[in-house]
Amino acid sequence: MADIRVLIVEDDPFIAMDIESAVAEQLGGEAELIVVESVAAARRAAADRLSCALLDIDVVGGKTFEVASTLLQIGIPFAFVSGSAPQEVPTPLRAAHFLRKPFSTHEVATFVVNAIGKPPVEAAV
Repeated sequence: MADIRVLIVEDDPFIAMDIESAVAEQLGGEAELIVVESVAAARRAAADRLSCALLDIDVVGGKTFEVASTLLQIGIPFAFVSGSAPQEVPTPLRAAHFLRKPFSTHEVATFVVNAIGKPPVEAAV
């Protein structure tokens, strides 16, 4: 199992590939990227050790707010990556980082690098 584990919850396969590519480009091959498309799969993945998570709000099976609450409770950094409005997020989760779609891959990669506290691959010596 990789030391760095990033959960990506996104039901649009093209957006999921963009996010996955942005994260992989920054972290190289040392990260395990767990890409799921549903709330149920996200719940299962959140039960394992994670370094951080990127959550679309509306995915197969509903909204990811319960998963976000779990991550918050156990201290796993996460960001919402969504086309929803930030004010749609329940009040207890509003302090979470929010990347509005359409996002830049740089924003996604920067969040992950900052969340895990690791310099990007280009800066590593």
